[in-house]
Amino acid sequence: MPQKRPLNLDDEQHLPAVSSPLNPDAATSRARKPPAREQREKKESLKKREAKGVDSARSATPDTQTSSKKSKKVEKHPDVVRPLRYYTKPPNLSDFDPPRGPIFNPILEKANREFSECFEHISNKKAFRYTNCIADPSFPSSRWFRQTESSPFHPRFSFQEASSHILFDSTGRGITTEKGFRMARANVVAREGRWYYECKILSGVRNLSHSPSTMSSSATTSGGHVRLGWARREANLDTPVGFDAYSYGLRDVSGQKVHMSRPKDFSPGNESFHEGDVIGLEITLPSLALHRKVVEGSYNKAVDVSDDLDPHPAAEAPDIVRDRVPIRYKGVVYFEQFEYSSTKDLEELMNPSPSAPTAAATMNAASTAPPNPNHPSVALRTLPFSSIRVYKNGKLLGTPFTDLLAFLPPASKPAAQQGARDGLDDGMLGYLPAISVFRGGAAEVNFGPDFWCSPSDLAVPTVSSGRRTADDENGTSDSIEREGQNATVSPSKDPATQKQHSQGKNSRLRGIGERYVEQIAEDIVYDLVDEVDFWVLDGGENTDAADGANGGVEAQMKGTSPSVAAAGLGTTAEQSGMLGFGGGEIKEIVQEEE
Repeated sequence: MPQKRPLNLDDEQHLPAVSSPLNPDAATSRARKPPAREQREKKESLKKREAKGVDSARSATPDTQTSSKKSKKVEKHPDVVRPLRYYTKPPNLSDFDPPRGPIFNPILEKANREFSECFEHISNKKAFRYTNCIADPSFPSSRWFRQTESSPFHPRFSFQEASSHILFDSTGRGITTEKGFRMARANVVAREGRWYYECKILSGVRNLSHSPSTMSSSATTSGGHVRLGWARREANLDTPVGFDAYSYGLRDVSGQKVHMSRPKDFSPGNESFHEGDVIGLEITLPSLALHRKVVEGSYNKAVDVSDDLDPHPAAEAPDIVRDRVPIRYKGVVYFEQFEYSSTKDLEELMNPSPSAPTAAATMNAASTAPPNPNHPSVALRTLPFSSIRVYKNGKLLGTPFTDLLAFLPPASKPAAQQGARDGLDDGMLGYLPAISVFRGGAAEVNFGPDFWCSPSDLAVPTVSSGRRTADDENGTSDSIEREGQNATVSPSKDPATQKQHSQGKNSRLRGIGERYVEQIAEDIVYDLVDEVDFWVLDGGENTDAADGANGGVEAQMKGTSPSVAAAGLGTTAEQSGMLGFGGGEIKEIVQEEE
């Protein structure tokens, strides 16, 4: 009778001697040495113990339970990563009202529409990001505030994610400027899947092909310039799209692609983008599951052969952690958080140092390799199956960009400063539609669902209800019927499109405007998860009663501006002599009234 052979190190002799893509560690495991035996505790002999007056043989029975506990290794469980809580002043009565939108001051008229300066709102600065929030009595453990939206309530350019020199139209979808290149980013982000948006050039390079005799360089540039594309949050707003490694752009002159300030031809005809042209941009990003493999270093080209856009639902998704503090600016409350900043690796990629190669640099040649999914530097890892396609007036021009840079942490990280934590995803990392305009150039974006020149495989949702109530118009209701909230998708009759529909929503091409409603739903879920988590940390007790027991302690607001409102990040409530909630550490914030 053949008997089972005990599993031991001899089994590893059957492993292949040469590594392969499916067995990258075969040679390593083959040469692995057997583990060293655990050293037993050395005991003294009976004579030595008797000489010392200790007779362990006659002593009481040792505590086997205690000794076994000592011999076992204590497992160290990683700490649960959760958002930080800040001890702030209780909300005012006005904080429970929906946040007001920005105030528009008309500046100029262009392309039969009025463009205005947008003020009385806070703008994102180099190291800080701001989002709208509102006080809600249902969130006592979160210090009463949750995230919300401000008017106009539809996909548009973000007033916080735009240069201070950008002028907006009343809808927030059209922009221009009287200065040099300035950028504005949208309030919707692409993180995975296929997304599409359009940009119409209202004022830019003029098409004078019908009268070549009157064509001149001054005439062709009199309307300004427009650049368009996709950008990450780290991209500088006072530069054109495609200026650095954090954005991918297209020039209106010759339709060239631009990345890291390097223009290159990509279409056969080198067609320019003129006034009245509609330029469509499609971005394709792999699933977040595959994306995490890339940034974690476990991506294998031979195994991960699909973008995995419609995977089976995972049992547990990675945490979305948002370290935010409510601050007051000109009577409106915003969430302030640390913004992600540029890294040295991507700055070096854009502007390589001209130093001569040394022996150390030769040994570390892998670090100077071009960006790829397995690059030693996480910031220089690219996303397989990612691309950007360009359409002009509904006609496909080509695919100017492939293998886009990864954006999930640790590829994205905040600037090194007190209180900032690395490796956290706040749920809004990704690629955002971005437009930059130059000296009179003007553009309008269309995020769907009614596109001007949509591709044939675009799944267009049919909006069944997008009206706002009278209470919404008067600003008395914070829960509004968002545009496209009850949208349903009408499948195309094209077989290729029907195949995409059967695969799932992430694998089909959709308008980026659909992300607006999805982001609102995600914010609601994240706020509820944070509230429940803080409530559990507090022992599951009634927080109102806890506040009463604390005697209504309030932090005195003084001394700093909103941009440095996080100066007290290193001071806990206990260190400052205040009583916070019992379950978790609560940071103190000091701020003056604006």
